[in-house]
Amino acid sequence: MSLLRIRNIARSYEMGAETVHALRGVSADIEKGEYVAIMGPSGSGKSTLMNLLGCLDSPTSGSYELNGTDVSSLDENALSDIRNREIGFVFQTFNLLPRVSALRNVELPLIYAGIPRDERREAARVALEQVNLSDRMEHRPNEMSGGQRQRVAIARALVNQPSILLADEPTGNLDSTTGTEILGLFHSLWKKGHTIIVVTHEEEVALNARRILRIRDGLLASDEIVK
Repeated sequence: MSLLRIRNIARSYEMGAETVHALRGVSADIEKGEYVAIMGPSGSGKSTLMNLLGCLDSPTSGSYELNGTDVSSLDENALSDIRNREIGFVFQTFNLLPRVSALRNVELPLIYAGIPRDERREAARVALEQVNLSDRMEHRPNEMSGGQRQRVAIARALVNQPSILLADEPTGNLDSTTGTEILGLFHSLWKKGHTIIVVTHEEEVALNARRILRIRDGLLASDEIVK
């Protein structure tokens, strides 16, 4: 059984008197342990697809199964539970709390999940070690470089041990050298067995994945394996 399975997934929005068809029927399977890039120009539908895969939105039609659960028709509370349990998000803008330490930032999802203090602190330490930040645990975001802040964000995404690491333009706010380091970290995490989906409009970022889904005009234009 595929970790992620979408069939004829579509999403349309009402914009005044007009209906915008952001996705027009996309089908794909993603297996556990894959490293996939979703690529397309602005307006192609890739961000809509990311929101659906991340359970941030629901499709207008079609089906989406994640880890054996049909999430297509779940209500917001159920979607929130799936997000917290199954998906680790990494955003372009880091989304860290500026006034607390890296360790505290990484702990946050576990606080929301009701995990006891000692247990969540240990899990946060392990996650920060995974991204090579064991010497920066007590530093606040404003005491860190952009690359270090993104590593904290990745540790936070990993701390719940999610089924999928979903990254939206993860190198967009970084210089090219730091961006390369972050992509190297994703490669290392993939090698350790993590399932990674990166949404990007940059060819060089997509080519770090092992498979590229190209979205154009709301449709899956191609599905290719990277050599």
